[in-house]
Amino acid sequence: MTTSNVTSLDLSNAFPRSPRATLAGYVIAARTLDKCRAVIAGTAGEYHFDCPLDQLFLNFAGISAENFKAFVATGADDTAVAEWIQANGTEHTQEALVQWNNDLRFKRISEMPVKLQVYLEGYIAEFIPADKIVYTWFDVYDIEEQRF
Repeated sequence: MTTSNVTSLDLSNAFPRSPRATLAGYVIAARTLDKCRAVIAGTAGEYHFDCPLDQLFLNFAGISAENFKAFVATGADDTAVAEWIQANGTEHTQEALVQWNNDLRFKRISEMPVKLQVYLEGYIAEFIPADKIVYTWFDVYDIEEQRF
């Protein structure tokens, strides 16, 4: 196992990785890792680990938030965390993983549960600049966090 003194992002001054960024082949995983490290370091700002977005990854990967956090707390770098996910998570075929990733990468707001659509309707109006167009759910994160 590769470990190091991994420096956590200060999420009160920086953004976690995009939900589109992959780790161990999973979208959302790299972002979940950034938030987890920040929570451990006490630098999460307004971000939360084990939020509903993180839970999508953790549930599909078959990993508990507690076990993930305990491993991340060892100081494991990205490579070690990816190896741990692959060793401890649910095994998926390449087809299933690609399908899951693409479903989330390209999920439109209209394809989400109505309760979340209602929430995002107000959230987008409040936090996304009027000149930006949201095509997919992940766009909300990337626009708000100034990736595009």
